[in-house]
Amino acid sequence: MCALVKVGSKRLCSVLSSLNSLSLRRFCSTLAPGSIHPTAIVHPNAVLGQGISIGPFCTVGSTVKVGNGCQLYPGSHIFGNSEVGERCVLMTGAVVGDDLPGRTLLGCNNIIGHHAVVGVKCQDLKYKSGDECFLEVGDNNDIREHTSIHRSSKSSDTTVIGNNNLIMGSCHIAHDCKIGNNIIFANNTLLAGHVVVEDYAHTAGAVVVHQFCHVGSFSFIGGGSVIAQDVPKYMMVAGERAELRGLNLEGLRRHGFTAQEIRSLRTAYQKIFMPAEISKGFDERLADMEMRDELAHISVVCSMVQSIRDSFEGKRRGICKFRHWNGS
Repeated sequence: MCALVKVGSKRLCSVLSSLNSLSLRRFCSTLAPGSIHPTAIVHPNAVLGQGISIGPFCTVGSTVKVGNGCQLYPGSHIFGNSEVGERCVLMTGAVVGDDLPGRTLLGCNNIIGHHAVVGVKCQDLKYKSGDECFLEVGDNNDIREHTSIHRSSKSSDTTVIGNNNLIMGSCHIAHDCKIGNNIIFANNTLLAGHVVVEDYAHTAGAVVVHQFCHVGSFSFIGGGSVIAQDVPKYMMVAGERAELRGLNLEGLRRHGFTAQEIRSLRTAYQKIFMPAEISKGFDERLADMEMRDELAHISVVCSMVQSIRDSFEGKRRGICKFRHWNGS
């Protein structure tokens, strides 16, 4: 069996025909930090940090930068103008970057799951071949198996993933999306282009989000939902054409909202969406809420009301309907 090749060496051994799958797994399990397996293809111009492990049959392209302490499991690949921060892990079959103009940037401590594809060309038909496209991923993200995250569709925009997110298996994040921090996407959450998801949002499985929609912070989307309009902050939605189902009370409690804040949000929600008097229109109810002394000075209530108002500005899509919502 060939000896390990030290980091920085340009020597590549030929694939050993006698290396069966069992011995390959055993050999990979003992791959030491600061080593490159002889079957890996690492371009001599690639910039490699200290303590990197690159397993069998991996590929590292000519314009790639890999930070200290990264691990590339067998059959993982980094292509194009890509930079991978320190202590990232690429599981078997993972692909980062593409041979396209632009750049893919990963922060530190990210895990790219088995056969996940991160930083490849978008699926937007408006994308013009040769245009620069970009993806930026923050730190401490767990991107699980078979997930796809695409670069932007134009040089003036960037697909952005924040920090500390859990993106479960088979999710899709399309071009030009803006994903915040501390978000959980359950399996098969599918985001179309230009979707914005704010901090601490949470989706259940098999959720579909229409292009250009906004999902507010601390909101929850029920399983199997189709989101065709915005989800305001702190709210829970569900349904084949998702409707508001109240506040995300459990999520608010788990994230440390006080009892007073939750009571205030419930009062505000009821007065906006479940009014005792149905003679007033939606805009009037919002205006009344902003004038109420007992609620107007509470920051979470102001934030919720502003989130609702923002959804009706410019080219935004409005908010998900409430089943008993009258006059709008």
